[in-house]
Amino acid sequence: MTDPLYHPLNTLKPVGPDPDAGIWIADGPSVPFYGINFPTRMTVVRVNGKLWVHSPIAIDEGLLDQLADLGPIGWLIAPNPIHYVSVHLWHKRFPQAQVLAAPGVKERAAKYGVPFPKHDVLTDEAPGGPEGYAADIRQRLVRGHRFLHEVVFYHMPSNTLILTDLIENFEAHKVGRMKAFLMRIAGILDPDGKAPADMRGSFKSKKQAREVMREVISWQPEQVILSHGRWYQRNGTAELKRAFRWLRV
Repeated sequence: MTDPLYHPLNTLKPVGPDPDAGIWIADGPSVPFYGINFPTRMTVVRVNGKLWVHSPIAIDEGLLDQLADLGPIGWLIAPNPIHYVSVHLWHKRFPQAQVLAAPGVKERAAKYGVPFPKHDVLTDEAPGGPEGYAADIRQRLVRGHRFLHEVVFYHMPSNTLILTDLIENFEAHKVGRMKAFLMRIAGILDPDGKAPADMRGSFKSKKQAREVMREVISWQPEQVILSHGRWYQRNGTAELKRAFRWLRV
């Protein structure tokens, strides 16, 4: 039987060779989407002693204990209108955390009857000052899609880009032969993962997206974290150029 998950689950895993870089991932359980079990992954960054949590996965008490050893939760990030379902549960546990969400998250949550807490809308500028995270993290809103407005983040100290659904990269041995065949058609099968075909085909303005991704590529990240599938621990800039060739970056 195939297993799409990335074990061990609900465990903080340092990103990069430097254990003191202040960035971790935690792989979580699968969620059903379009008949496929999608593995989930969140990213945690420590900024000024507080934790920045990108795309929170389902709550697990053991994982919360590990986070408590690192510092208090300072920010909860919903990076696009698909990745928001667990945010309200995390905010109930950590009401002091600031919630930030991509444009369209509030409306999509309301459409599906999912609670979503009071929040600030993410823009091209990361919050600055002593209560913000701009000293360590850049962010850009990828414009041009009809509704899937994704915000991408760049952790400067570790030279790591953090994406959500703009690249999906499923491994054939984890999903089985039939799903691998379908994923290859959709363009989301490793080693040539990219944005799914339906997303690529539903951009109103690829020009707007191209401008943003050219800037992001100019940052030359070495690592690229993805929410679904194998992420890139090296050669990140080359992987971005490959994955976004459909935008002619």
